[in-house]
Amino acid sequence: MDNKTEDSAAAFQRLTGIVARLRGPGGCPWDREQSPATLRGDLIEETYECVEAIDEKDRDHTAEELGDLFLLVTMIAYMHQEEGAFSIADALNRVSEKLIRRHPHVFGEVKVKDSAEVLDNWAKIKVEKEGRRPRDSILDGVSRGLPPLDRAWKLQKKAAKAGFDWPDLGGVIAKVEEELAETGEAARAMQAQGAADTADAAAAVEDELGDLLFSAVNLCRFLGVEPSVALQKTNVKFTSRFRHVEKRMKETGQEMKRENLAVMDRFWEEAKKL
Repeated sequence: MDNKTEDSAAAFQRLTGIVARLRGPGGCPWDREQSPATLRGDLIEETYECVEAIDEKDRDHTAEELGDLFLLVTMIAYMHQEEGAFSIADALNRVSEKLIRRHPHVFGEVKVKDSAEVLDNWAKIKVEKEGRRPRDSILDGVSRGLPPLDRAWKLQKKAAKAGFDWPDLGGVIAKVEEELAETGEAARAMQAQGAADTADAAAAVEDELGDLLFSAVNLCRFLGVEPSVALQKTNVKFTSRFRHVEKRMKETGQEMKRENLAVMDRFWEEAKKL
């Protein structure tokens, strides 16, 4: 082992020791109260914060966010270790064995010509060597636990790999436009009902909006853009511009309210130029 590998091993051992101390008698009350279920939301949030740091190309921030992820993963594994379900070492050894087993072109004698062949071998190994049951549908491989936006993207990638895809960009854009028009029709129909029972109309709008979002995700996929990454960048952009509007409204002594929308819009355009 080189020095960096030894340093990493020592750092991980230190982290597990701290986790054990936090969870042990006389440790932190908050940490002792947590369970794998209560940390699920934190795991998702920290993952997205790590993605944001990577997008920003901020290495210090990325190191910090990766550390937070290491903490949560270690904490959850340690909780299972406490219960006797499996140990941290079990989880690490399983993934190490899996990596060796699924990379026979690196740890064995198998030859591959490209990454596509690597993925094909990966799928075969899961069935032939790991005893995974062949799926009834190729879509079964997409986790239902993914956020809807990411799941839609992965579902479409799987379908496209099987040849179920638009032949050109024009068809994809036309589908987005079609779904947008249908959403507009459903929305206008709901508004036209006024105070009448709008449950069915609202459900129709929800369905159409879902189709519109799905088609927009498909456009992202067709153009090679991860929708969650693109949306996160827009979230950051919106936040920055909105903060500028808030700042300028405060500087000019005006309130953030609908009556001042024209002024806010002017400052929004100002933020875009900046």
